[in-house]
Amino acid sequence: MDKLLVRGGSTLKGSVHISGSKNASLPILAATLLTEEPCIIRRVPDVSDTNYMIQILAALGAEVERSSGTVRITAGTISHNAPYEIVRKMRASICVMGPLLARLHKASVSLPGGCIIGDRPVDLHLKGLEAIGAVINMEGGNMMIDAPDGLHGKEVDLRGKHGPTVLGTDNLMMAAVLTEGTTIIESAACEPEVVDLANFLIKMGAQIEGAGTRRIKIQGVKKLHGTEHTVTPDRIEAGTFMVAAAMTGCPEHGVTLHRVCQKDLVPTTEKLTESGHHVQFNEAGNSCTVKPGDSPQGANIITAPFPGFPTDMQAQFTALFAITPGISVVEDTIFPQRFMHCAEMTRMGAHIKVDNGTAVIQGSDSMSAAPVMASDLRASAALVLAALCAEGTTEINRLYHIDRGYENIDDKLVMLGADIERVRE
Repeated sequence: MDKLLVRGGSTLKGSVHISGSKNASLPILAATLLTEEPCIIRRVPDVSDTNYMIQILAALGAEVERSSGTVRITAGTISHNAPYEIVRKMRASICVMGPLLARLHKASVSLPGGCIIGDRPVDLHLKGLEAIGAVINMEGGNMMIDAPDGLHGKEVDLRGKHGPTVLGTDNLMMAAVLTEGTTIIESAACEPEVVDLANFLIKMGAQIEGAGTRRIKIQGVKKLHGTEHTVTPDRIEAGTFMVAAAMTGCPEHGVTLHRVCQKDLVPTTEKLTESGHHVQFNEAGNSCTVKPGDSPQGANIITAPFPGFPTDMQAQFTALFAITPGISVVEDTIFPQRFMHCAEMTRMGAHIKVDNGTAVIQGSDSMSAAPVMASDLRASAALVLAALCAEGTTEINRLYHIDRGYENIDDKLVMLGADIERVRE
């Protein structure tokens, strides 16, 4: 099992290219099941989650070729049965349900696995599919989904306890594109990754309006065709490197990020600026430079569905606030249990108290190295950021979490001047 050795004290400078979005790639790869024709997807990040999705597509019968970030998929003859041994490894594998149901009118998908960061039910996915005609039975941990009378467009409200569901919106949208009539998704997720999936589906011939708003309208078509698409930049990877630059970047030159999307990074940019750091985008909005501020200060964060502050960035900001003077408060309203990284940072000398979905952070002058353990994808990134500022060498275990969603994060940080070593045991 791999681990990282991070020697603190380095100053980051230079530039880095941000990878394509992991969270956009997964449903887009699944959506290739909607057509028999070839689809070419570019800038797919080489991370374990996309590798699992490609394995699932191949297991379903699709022909898959992958080379240098480009994936070519031809789903000619496919099966409706997604294999448990792969599905169990990744929660996002559930997004094959919509395409399989739309094309084959049946699907068998195991309840998925993934990060343990609190309750992440699939109820809203099933509610959406049932509304348009699916019949769902549970058998031995498998979701057996059929549409004996076909699928029919309907208005569906996907409002959930903690806000809209991104993958649930994806699943219903993918099922609806080949569904007879008009499907309207109310309380839809507005995330950029949903918009990117919609853009891909539209290129395939789907009729979709309103992606990026709370109301998406889909007019079903009889058939979709193959197409080519470049995945949107990963706003969470970009945000992670922006925070790294604020924590330990060169004050004079900073760190420049290429292949970003400015409008997707507004919440992160606003909080970094509020905390006293400097963020400057180019005119096109596809590159930015981040420099640490002379007088950083604490801030308060409350996570919310897009366009609010992303839950996937709260752990990284917790690391930033741990070395920022003053008191900061981070409240996660989406995954209130997502604070397991705080206990590990406390081992490194951070002053953090967590209670009922809220972390109160008292900034410290410094942190010290300690052996720590990653508990989920974003927590692992936060521990890397904390380790960059800690005195000594921090050993980060359970590295497979970070490999789920960050493409070569250690190599990219080394290129910026970090002292990091990946140790294979």
